[in-house]
Amino acid sequence: MAVTRYGVINIGSHELDMEIYDISAASGIQKVDQIRHMVPLGKDAYSEKSISFQVLDEICRVLQGFMEILKGYRVTDYKAIATSAVREAENNTIVLDQIRVRTGIEVQVLSNSEQRYIYYKAVASRQTNFNKIIEKATAFVDVGAGSSQISLFDKKRLVTTQNIKIGSVRLRERLRNMDLEMADKRRILGELVDNDIQTFHKLFLKDREIKNIIAVGDPLVYFVRKMLGTDTTEWVKAEKLQELYQKVMHSSLSDLADKMDLSIESVSLLLPALTIYKRLLDKTNAETVWIPTVSLCDGVAADYANKKKLVKLDHDFTEDILLASRNIAKRYMTNKNHTQLLEEIVCKIFDSMRKYHGLGKRERLLLQISAILHDCGKYISMSVPGECSYNIIMSTEIIGLSHMEREMVANIVRFNTKELVSYERFQGHLTEQAYLIVMKLTALLRLANALDRSHKQKINHMKISMKNQQLLVVIDTMEDITLEKERFEQKADFFEEIYGIRPILKQKRGAK
Repeated sequence: MAVTRYGVINIGSHELDMEIYDISAASGIQKVDQIRHMVPLGKDAYSEKSISFQVLDEICRVLQGFMEILKGYRVTDYKAIATSAVREAENNTIVLDQIRVRTGIEVQVLSNSEQRYIYYKAVASRQTNFNKIIEKATAFVDVGAGSSQISLFDKKRLVTTQNIKIGSVRLRERLRNMDLEMADKRRILGELVDNDIQTFHKLFLKDREIKNIIAVGDPLVYFVRKMLGTDTTEWVKAEKLQELYQKVMHSSLSDLADKMDLSIESVSLLLPALTIYKRLLDKTNAETVWIPTVSLCDGVAADYANKKKLVKLDHDFTEDILLASRNIAKRYMTNKNHTQLLEEIVCKIFDSMRKYHGLGKRERLLLQISAILHDCGKYISMSVPGECSYNIIMSTEIIGLSHMEREMVANIVRFNTKELVSYERFQGHLTEQAYLIVMKLTALLRLANALDRSHKQKINHMKISMKNQQLLVVIDTMEDITLEKERFEQKADFFEEIYGIRPILKQKRGAK
């Protein structure tokens, strides 16, 4: 059986991490080696808003060494990613260009939702444990350097996912800038975390009894397991984590560094991370904490193996993205019956037009999400729902979507009711190719939306076919669809302008 040797480089907020894997259908994903080098990117990015050239020089030097190691291992493919420190640095364009010029490495900067989704995929790839755990109410808590992501699961379904701007490095740097005694800094650390955790609890945890917490995020996993001595098990009783918090709370950084054989810089991240978990344990009364030994690199490897069909993952990640979108729609009180019908119609039209739009599964998913969220702006304003929907979507994390994909969805929804301008007049950050996809999907959404203009779901059955450069839509209903016919004809002009195909609506009066 053929084995693919794959490498992943992660430019994190406090270290550079490279992991090498052997991937095959027979053996799954096997880690071959891991190399780490501490570089304080987050210290620069979160406090100074940029990455210094001194740190950049070190990054490039380490990456050049990583490339030599990849060659030595005869790696056939690799991927380099960067997370929040690079993402938030104001000079990240220069940093990425210098890395490319000096090392030849093209680095993909992950959006927050992509980063969290990949970590989540790393854990979910541990299929036996993950799928069993989320049968009960579970909080998936990813404490990163710049922020934390809390995702709630129940009955194997994603309930909600929220990003909170409290991360281990960000909190540490914020405290360092305060001229206070250590005891006061620790008290203020608790207050900083409490402010956001209490808001999350009020909005999402008030009526939900959480049984388990899944704890992930570097460096937490490594540090906690080292201090707890949990090398043989990944499960920890909640009270053990509470005890560890108290121990760290009342220890000096130098003592912790000596006991763990780590630098003070490293162990200084432990208290901020543990404080977040401690406050969540207080709010949820969870009994057990699962600390799986996974990294962000593991998630990238799992994603690669899944896409290359080298490994099959049982968990339905696409459904999680759709569930997250439906929960956003529910929060803004959209018309559920209308949205469900619209989602069904747009997918039928999309599938019938495959030969003409040239788009794939990912674009179909973006169209579904657009249908789900197309009316969320009415919660704020009935007069300008498109603009309000755009702002809601751009301000809301949708786990699994890149920033550009989220902007595409936001624009599809906005242009559903607003005139679509040319790319030259468009004010946004989409590439020309992405904007073309927005145009194509907007035409589909407008046409589908016209078929339930009354929001009364009059369609019993619908058949779509292509004939003589016409898209023939035949709907079975005994209802009066005068309103739908009028709106359909209005939207048909734009559809024809995009595809060169004229949509025709016909009514078939079947049995009521």
